[in-house]
Amino acid sequence: MRLLLDTHVLLWWLADDPSLAREAEGAIANPASVVFVSSATAWEIAIKQPLGKLDAPNDLERQIEVNRFEPLSITIGHAYSAGTLPRHHDDPFDRMLVAQALAEGLTIVTRDPRLSPYGVSTLSA
Repeated sequence: MRLLLDTHVLLWWLADDPSLAREAEGAIANPASVVFVSSATAWEIAIKQPLGKLDAPNDLERQIEVNRFEPLSITIGHAYSAGTLPRHHDDPFDRMLVAQALAEGLTIVTRDPRLSPYGVSTLSA
C-alpha cells in the first residue's frame, strides 16, 4: 500500500498511542507499505505545537527518518489542486493531504470523516 498519514495518525504512531486502529497500525508497519508524511503535516505541527494544541516530538524530521517514512513535498500542482477543491472541508492542511493523495495515488490514513466526500482513498485510523 501507498499511505499518506494524517497529522493525528502520525502523532499516534510516534507516541505508540492505543487510539490508532489495529488495521491502520498493521498497514503502517507492513514492510510492503510505502508510508508518506506531507510537508503540510510538519507545517501544521510546527504551528500548533507551540500553541499547546498538540504534543509532538521536537525532532520530528529525525522521527520521520527513523520510522522510514517518506517525506512528501508540496508541489505547485498540489497547491493549486488544494485551492480548487470543493469546500467540503475548510482545514487547509487536510485539503492539501487530499490534493496530494489524489495526485500521487495515495491512501490517507485518517479518522476524519470529512475527507470522504472528495472521493479520496482512505484507511480508517
